[in-house]
Amino acid sequence: MTTKRSVTMSLDSSLVDRAKAAGINFSATFSAALDAELRQVEAKKWREENRDAIDALNRFHDENGCFSDDYRTF
Repeated sequence: MTTKRSVTMSLDSSLVDRAKAAGINFSATFSAALDAELRQVEAKKWREENRDAIDALNRFHDENGCFSDDYRTF
C-alpha cells in the first residue's frame, strides 16, 4: 500500500478548467506522468553509471562473438 502526501502545485487555469470539464483525475494523471518521467531519468542515470561495463561487454562481443553462437539454431 502506498502512502500519499498532499502537495501544492500551480497550473495554468485554462488547463485546469479543460481537465475538470473532461473529468480528468489530477492526482492519477500527475502520478502517472511523474512516474514515467522518473523512469526515464533513472534509466538514463543507470546507463551512465554502467557505461564502462556496457562498453566492455560490447568490446567482448565484437572480439569474440555472442556466447550462444555455437548453440543457436537460427
